[in-house]
Amino acid sequence: MKNFNTLSERETLALAISLEEEDERVYADFAEGLKQDFPASASVFEAMRGDESGHRRRLIELYRQKFGEHIPLIRRQDVKGFVPRKSVWLVRPLGLDVVRRQASAIEVETPRFYERAAMQAQDASIRQLLDDLAQEERTHEDRAQELTEEKLCPKVKEDEDKARRRLFVLQIVQPGLAGLMDGSVSTLAPVFAAALATRNSWDAFLVGLAASLGAGISMGFAEALSDDGSLTGRGHPWARGLVCGAMTALGGIGHTLPFLIPRFHAAMTIAFLVVLVELAVITWIRHRYMETPIISAATQVALGGALVFGTGVLIGSS
Repeated sequence: MKNFNTLSERETLALAISLEEEDERVYADFAEGLKQDFPASASVFEAMRGDESGHRRRLIELYRQKFGEHIPLIRRQDVKGFVPRKSVWLVRPLGLDVVRRQASAIEVETPRFYERAAMQAQDASIRQLLDDLAQEERTHEDRAQELTEEKLCPKVKEDEDKARRRLFVLQIVQPGLAGLMDGSVSTLAPVFAAALATRNSWDAFLVGLAASLGAGISMGFAEALSDDGSLTGRGHPWARGLVCGAMTALGGIGHTLPFLIPRFHAAMTIAFLVVLVELAVITWIRHRYMETPIISAATQVALGGALVFGTGVLIGSS
């Protein structure tokens, strides 16, 4: 790895060409990844890709004039001082906020590179081009804002907000809701059966804790292995698995924690109230994000919870 200030003018131009090629391909990947759900934003990044392509052609033309046809391969990872980039463009579907943050970071780094390179250049034509590119890159973020204002009219922004909401539901709400329902409902039977069978708060707590964590691990792996998200648009499988597993464990632990209270009857009463709150939260999420009618959602959740709770009571009392 070389220090930036030790690069020759030939190496500096070769590095600049490599950086512009990388940025051009990154913006092309952004445009490709966003065009299905966010077509207007995709067109913004396609225009930015065109700008980077123009910079690359100008750099190559000057390099040919000065140093000939062969361009040595010098990449950002070969030179000290560059910040490593996460390959967010490889994740499908792309998150709009993540993409915009990445683009903003690129547009901060690139002008600094050209400014430092121009200061080191001794050749007047090289220095002039590098300084021009620094000026253009400094206005690139403004250019992106202009493109956004031009292409993202209120109707388009509204459509993209709806698309972002759909992705949020697919990637976060659905696996989280599935986990919360499983953890809140399926652990009712073992927790309350153990509580009524032993009449001991600590024993009920241990059973509930084991059931919640076990269900969380099981549901997390099941969700992560269900599909890779490449065709369904449900996001990274392990992210979904983490959300689903965490919400499953949380749903079970919620009505397990009251059994830390030594007094059995007080613990049972509080645990029952927590169950009601959990079922109300599930009902609200189904109504808010899954567009299920509130009465229908409440009936379905209450019926499922009552059946599982009754099963636990019957088994624990027998």
